[in-house]
Amino acid sequence: MVKTLGYGAQPRADYAVDPEHSLGRLMPEADSATRTPFQRDRDRIIHSAAFRRLKHKTQVFVYHEGDHFRTRLTHTIEVSQIARSLARALRLDEDLAECLALAHDLGHTPFGHEGEDVMHVCMAGYGGFDHNAQSLRIVTDLERRYAEFDGLNLAWETLEGLVKHNGPLTDRSGAPCGKLAGQPLPFAVREYAKQQDLLLWSWPSAEAQVAAIADDIAYDAHDLDDGLRAGLLTFEAMKEVPYLKRILDELELKYPGLEDARRIHEIGRRCITGMVEDVIAESISRIEQLSPKKSGDIREANGPVIAFSTEMAREERELKEFLFANLYRHHSVLEVRKQVAKVVRDLFHGYFEAPDRMPEAWGEGLKGEKDEVVARRVCDFIAGMTDRYAIDEHRRLFDDTPELG
Repeated sequence: MVKTLGYGAQPRADYAVDPEHSLGRLMPEADSATRTPFQRDRDRIIHSAAFRRLKHKTQVFVYHEGDHFRTRLTHTIEVSQIARSLARALRLDEDLAECLALAHDLGHTPFGHEGEDVMHVCMAGYGGFDHNAQSLRIVTDLERRYAEFDGLNLAWETLEGLVKHNGPLTDRSGAPCGKLAGQPLPFAVREYAKQQDLLLWSWPSAEAQVAAIADDIAYDAHDLDDGLRAGLLTFEAMKEVPYLKRILDELELKYPGLEDARRIHEIGRRCITGMVEDVIAESISRIEQLSPKKSGDIREANGPVIAFSTEMAREERELKEFLFANLYRHHSVLEVRKQVAKVVRDLFHGYFEAPDRMPEAWGEGLKGEKDEVVARRVCDFIAGMTDRYAIDEHRRLFDDTPELG
């Protein structure tokens, strides 16, 4: 049986998550008269302080390098658009897919992956740092907005999809698996698991899988765009990647002599369209083969149902390898990364040694506490910073703040 989603939408598939049968919230709340649980979650995320801060957090280029480059916020909006498109084509719950896309990067530190890497090293003796787990920590604890609970009190399905952004975290016995094999679960995940079972051993919903692959598609395309506009990538070098060469050849044939600004945009949109259409076709094939009758069948499958085809998966890996070698490891990017690493590292050690250097709300109550408690508080504070606030704080505390750019 299918249910109508509303004007302009296709009937929801049996294997989609049904908001009418959500597993609910940790703190029970009355249903909304006008919104489904996932629409409500989406709205809570958008109105959160952590979401607003994404505006001034690095994607690849730090804020001072130009207003036209992506930030975590613009990246997040692009991911949500792709996620909704995929969800609609596959007859999933669009609101849940959008909600997960909007929340997926809330836990990122300032200065992109460099900030995350430094934070993980600083926290090595205190449970480590993982931005997906930090996103969970934000929505279940650190946002302090509501009178009746800490966090945003999101629905079970939203929390599940947020935690399992990249697939199962454990096997059925509870042992960490995949990239976490042989390691403890991230701190925030371990702590929250004491309150609510998010089925860490299973695959997440199809909606969560859509949000995850939309993330890959978005940053593949927009990092190309930003890299070209910054002059760090060239059209000629892009021809090393078969997927990009086909796009460039198509553009040259159809629009010979096209000006660079338009060509850059056309590359990005064609890159996204090709990947989205591939994911839809491959996912329909996998869903038909699995023949799921309910959303739980997606969770108990032996692998993801939302995926690239084998050929596109290979080409997407080649694209990522190209970006890693030519953009993320470009000497100018590496130089900035080295500078911002110092900022995060200095802030961590400075606050850890003297917690009263943090604002009162963050530093209070730490006197006499164990090192791991102090370190986690410092970590939470720094992880929530924007790029420019981190620079300002470093300038307030130290005399050798890097002059970025």
